[in-house]
Amino acid sequence: MQSNPFNLPFTNRRYLDALLDHIVLFDGATGTQLAKHALTAADFGGERAEGLMEMLLFHRPELVAGVHAAYFKAGAEVVKTNSFRANRLTLAEFGAEALAPEIPRAAAKLAREVADRVSAGTGIPRLVAGSMGPTGKLPSLDAPELADIAFAELVEIHAEYAEGLVAGGVDLLLLETHQDLLELKAAIQGIWRAFEKLNARIPIQAQVTLDASGHMLTGPDADAALVTLAALPVDVLGLNCSTGPEEMRAAVQRLLALSNRPLSVMPNAGMPRNVAGRAVYAMQPEPFAATLLEFVRWGARAVGGCCGTGPEHIAALRAALDAAEVQTATFPASGPLPYVPGPLPYVAGPIQATALAQTPRPLLVGERINTQGSRKARELVLDERYDALLELAEAQVEYGAHVLDVCLALTERADEAATMARVVKLLALNTPAPLVIDTTDIAVMRAALETYPGRAIINSVHLEAGEARAREILTLARDFGAALIALTIDEAGM
Repeated sequence: MQSNPFNLPFTNRRYLDALLDHIVLFDGATGTQLAKHALTAADFGGERAEGLMEMLLFHRPELVAGVHAAYFKAGAEVVKTNSFRANRLTLAEFGAEALAPEIPRAAAKLAREVADRVSAGTGIPRLVAGSMGPTGKLPSLDAPELADIAFAELVEIHAEYAEGLVAGGVDLLLLETHQDLLELKAAIQGIWRAFEKLNARIPIQAQVTLDASGHMLTGPDADAALVTLAALPVDVLGLNCSTGPEEMRAAVQRLLALSNRPLSVMPNAGMPRNVAGRAVYAMQPEPFAATLLEFVRWGARAVGGCCGTGPEHIAALRAALDAAEVQTATFPASGPLPYVPGPLPYVAGPIQATALAQTPRPLLVGERINTQGSRKARELVLDERYDALLELAEAQVEYGAHVLDVCLALTERADEAATMARVVKLLALNTPAPLVIDTTDIAVMRAALETYPGRAIINSVHLEAGEARAREILTLARDFGAALIALTIDEAGM
């Protein structure tokens, strides 16, 4: 029987307990605060690594510690580690990939030391969030230089990343500024792999970045992002970066209306303006704090700042929170994960979410991309006429299909997994409808799910071949957050 890391008990849930008790205040930007110092190449260990703020952990650790201490003094309860770019891929751009196991641990240990020193004798715990930024890859896109990485490799990179942070003593892992849901899925799987290896379990907070129009860089809107993430084993969902708080209003309202998790919001100090070739964030602390206080009154549970924010923004927000009467929300604390009543009744395509219970009913499934039921689809796949296959998909959406079934099995060919991955990628890039992955081959299911950024449906699971096979499919659905079509069939029949 396969192991189930999700059965791991929390080894540290101080952050979740804090969320239940009160509004949690995070720090602001780390990199922009460090950049205020007159740094030289020597501070980074040489010209090749110049600009990589994580190298200050080894050459100027007092500067990093000073930023953490300043935020705690301003009233922050949580500081983020100086590890935003400490994944192997990003470090390789600076010739520092050999330090990938070491930098996250060093960042966590330094922040932990500052937090423990500040909280000593006060009775007030100070917490550390292990910052995990994106790798720079966008696997959902059709861009060779950005999507040229396997899903399994992204999982391994994030497992290494998370392992160092957890071993260094962080209280939660913070996936922040992510712009590709497929990379986020890999990151979350990597984190759970690290948990299993270390026999440890701490909260996961996953934050996406939306532009002023309310979309991620790769296309998903707030609903699609939320639905996809809400089906995955994370504890807190949120937004950070890209815009100021004013531009986040609509997205925050939407996420709070749909979310089955606590929500975190960490905007920039306004929209960036280009001044003499550098980004300038002009939003002052008081209006910044006033807008975030409004989000808190709507229901946000964790707030803080991103680019352009400093201790003065956090101090203003601390004062606003302390002066306000904010109702404490209560979340159910049952089930395998805290606060999670179950996945939302939606699936998600590459751009938008789709309700499983349509009004009027029923949910319409387009069935024409099926080599087992459509002669035309069979001929198109055999001839590798994928553009024509895309036209079939688009026509079904135009005629009202809510989701699209995709079955590509052929007796004449043995490359169903590769074909499925290719077609799923094509459909994800060009059609809004969520996909139904229709196959009897578990390897083909995995190939599809490792390619699809949204929340798909697996067709199907049953007990005709016994529990072991069903468990494999259910495990895949759990790991990728997929919905399932379940058939009432067992060894005895229908």
